[in-house]
Amino acid sequence: MRRALLIVGACSLLSACEPVAIALLGAGASTAFRYNMDGVAARTFTAAAADVKSASLGALERMGLTLDSTTPTETSEVIVARAPNREIELELEPITKQATRLRVTAKGASIFYDNATAQELVQQTGKILDAAALAKANATPTAAAGASLSPN
Repeated sequence: MRRALLIVGACSLLSACEPVAIALLGAGASTAFRYNMDGVAARTFTAAAADVKSASLGALERMGLTLDSTTPTETSEVIVARAPNREIELELEPITKQATRLRVTAKGASIFYDNATAQELVQQTGKILDAAALAKANATPTAAAGASLSPN
């Protein structure tokens, strides 16, 4: 943001840069407005839908959010959770057997959405999935090594 202000300030000294300064100011304002209005974070995980759902529910619990409902639809599953002054909607959409899209919408108490909470839920879900994958990877070589060490 400082860089944009410096550019605007420098360009305001030159009359030819006026359109650039106006464009930069407009772009910054629209970004801030969009950030507060859409409140949506999404990510596709390389994991089965059941695994992403389990991790999402764990993320809700980790963040202290209350599960309200789960509703299957034709192509996805919608999970609704609540916190004081927040309503969170998670949509789990299987893309393939091993790829699932998670879309999180967090609506605040006012007309604005809470993009930070939506992003944090996606990040927490990813951390839980990563931890589960790491635990599974660590367990698999141990079992294989134990099987190869046992006498036949």
